[in-house]
Amino acid sequence: MFYREAGQFKTSYKADQALFPILQDKVGMAVILAVAFVLIPLTANDFFLTSIMIPFLVFSLAAIGLNVLTGYCGQLSLGTGAFMGVGAYAAYKLTTIFPDVNVVFLVLASGIFSALVGAIFGLPSLRIKGLYLAVTTLAAQFFLEWCFIRIPWLYNYNASGAIEVPTREMFGVIVSGAEATPIARYFVVLSVVVFIAFLVANVLRGRIGRSWMMIRDMDIAAELMGIRPLQTKLMAFAVSSYICGVAGAMMVFFWLNAAEPSSYSINLSFQILFMVILGGLGSLGGAFMGAAFIWILPVFLKFIPGTIGLEVGAETVQHLTFMIVGALIIFFLIVEPHGFARLWQIAKQKLRVWPFPY
Repeated sequence: MFYREAGQFKTSYKADQALFPILQDKVGMAVILAVAFVLIPLTANDFFLTSIMIPFLVFSLAAIGLNVLTGYCGQLSLGTGAFMGVGAYAAYKLTTIFPDVNVVFLVLASGIFSALVGAIFGLPSLRIKGLYLAVTTLAAQFFLEWCFIRIPWLYNYNASGAIEVPTREMFGVIVSGAEATPIARYFVVLSVVVFIAFLVANVLRGRIGRSWMMIRDMDIAAELMGIRPLQTKLMAFAVSSYICGVAGAMMVFFWLNAAEPSSYSINLSFQILFMVILGGLGSLGGAFMGAAFIWILPVFLKFIPGTIGLEVGAETVQHLTFMIVGALIIFFLIVEPHGFARLWQIAKQKLRVWPFPY
């Protein structure tokens, strides 16, 4: 009824291959961006921005990075948290070495170091795959965690062993450090996430993205058709690690203000992996859906029962979250491996043919 393609004719290949070829998709994306850039800043309080929106955007970007590698290229990784940590520590060192450079530029540049590390640990992907590759990336997780703890140079020899975010300005507005306002941080994080998501969406629609998907679906056939597996897989590792590194840098610079090595532990890697599984492998929109569900679910379980007079303790909320997320992971792996994104696609298909049966 509201989602019709009838009458929307394409007169060129460029129009047919547009990022949003359907008018309703363009309108929907415009509404989402208007809500994110205008409505939320005007109506949300500091708690909502700091505790919900900023971490949701950071985890969404990390889920996009992992989805590039696992969902689109088919290479399973359990080292996402460590690659996020590389970006965070690289950004911290860059702000120390270049104190007068724009902090947002340094956060984006920190992903380059994460990309290099990711490409190095992606070298075994040419010979091994599946569970064995996951074990290799798990080894990267433990090794990089050890580096974060045992190399004092990374955290400038601080007695606490933690990253302490300096105060930095951009266009006269403080965007990092304890003095930065939640609204300033939110705009920076939102802008970076939208920018990178737009770039990734266009990369996936081009030659590079198709090469990744060919490797994912059948690597032997892809090689016979001229795709070079080593370069393609290493590029996927590099791009994925770059995105995760930027997400890790934003996590500490625009959300936590300080971070210890435990902030980028194996638990974070599994959390990002669960977001990708629930949201949907091979879907950028699914990365946002999975991040929203896993991060907002504990908040929902904590505050919604209170509105009807039921008090739920923090431990109960944590246990309920583990139970619900675990049950949904099993459900989606068995019934719908493509997660929430596939359910949304089915809903849109139903709207296309409503009220006729499908």
